[in-house]
Amino acid sequence: MPDLNWAPRPDELVFDAIRASGPGGQNVNKVSNAVHLRFDIRASSLPEAVKARLLNWADQRITSEGVVVIKAQDTRSLERNRADAVARLIELVQAAAHVPKARRATKPTYGSQQRRLEGKAKRSGIKAGRRGGGDL
Repeated sequence: MPDLNWAPRPDELVFDAIRASGPGGQNVNKVSNAVHLRFDIRASSLPEAVKARLLNWADQRITSEGVVVIKAQDTRSLERNRADAVARLIELVQAAAHVPKARRATKPTYGSQQRRLEGKAKRSGIKAGRRGGGDL
């Protein structure tokens, strides 16, 4: 599966406006501009292979029930925080859609084996030179 051009449907996203944590003075205490985005993987429109990869990921943003929870609180605008949360969700799904190429085991080349042995012999010679007999 190369690139997944996927965007979540609006009915798949649940937004909760919450108060942001951290510095910000009185604005933080009275305005709910941070966003919790909830996305149910099992009930989504994602392909089954991507759903399975997401559910098997060890990511702290994915609950044991299969719900992705993303908290966005970087800006003072609720709409920008919503857009940031959706962008981070899409980024997470894109990462899960990427299937790494299977690694094929190879043997070291003859030249690399020879270079390794030459390096070991040289190092051995250096250490052997330190073991000189005492002439005292």
